[in-house]
Amino acid sequence: MRIALLGGTGDIGEGLALRWAYDTNHEVVVGSRDPDKARAKAEEYETELDSRGVDCKITGFENEMAADRADVVVFAVPPYHIRGVIEDVAGVLDDDTIVVTPAVGMNRDDDGMHYSPPNVGSVTALVRDTVPDAVPVVGAFHNLAADRLANLDVELALDTLVVGDDLDAKDIVVRLATDIDGLTVHDAGGIANAPEVESLTPLLINLAMNNDGLHDVGITFH
Repeated sequence: MRIALLGGTGDIGEGLALRWAYDTNHEVVVGSRDPDKARAKAEEYETELDSRGVDCKITGFENEMAADRADVVVFAVPPYHIRGVIEDVAGVLDDDTIVVTPAVGMNRDDDGMHYSPPNVGSVTALVRDTVPDAVPVVGAFHNLAADRLANLDVELALDTLVVGDDLDAKDIVVRLATDIDGLTVHDAGGIANAPEVESLTPLLINLAMNNDGLHDVGITFH
């Protein structure tokens, strides 16, 4: 399966790119508004994997080219950029493309991080309303610690929650997420439930900021 990570040069994008390339045989493509940056990061990821005995090809392109003909497009970009990035690539998205968003709206003040969703209730809902009609949208990977995700020396041993209204698309994303070693996936229902999932992220960041030993804190359900 071809997975395009738009914003694949950022923290969550890096972690997902490395984990999918390390743990699976899926084709990983890094996207960025700057194609030179995308290619440089793809080479950096290849070098990291080669040092671990993994021979794989990761390519880097401008976002639209990265998304073209991808089976799954992950918008690993900040929420305030996500609408613009979707508009940039909308011409290559169709009902055969699954869009995934891990983005969370947050604000920071002196007390810490606070959930700040868009007017539609969640970033996942914003993405659903912005992509072309019939393109299925799934929310996933919101609550993962980026440093832990990108550190291949660390076993993840974490859970992620998935929301989506298209059951077939959600099932595919669940299987892709489960392909990552150490990641357990739970279905949290439809996109209407995305606010409850996304709002966990600022809580986890506040825990990491205020407690020694919780820098890479995540969620597990028992």
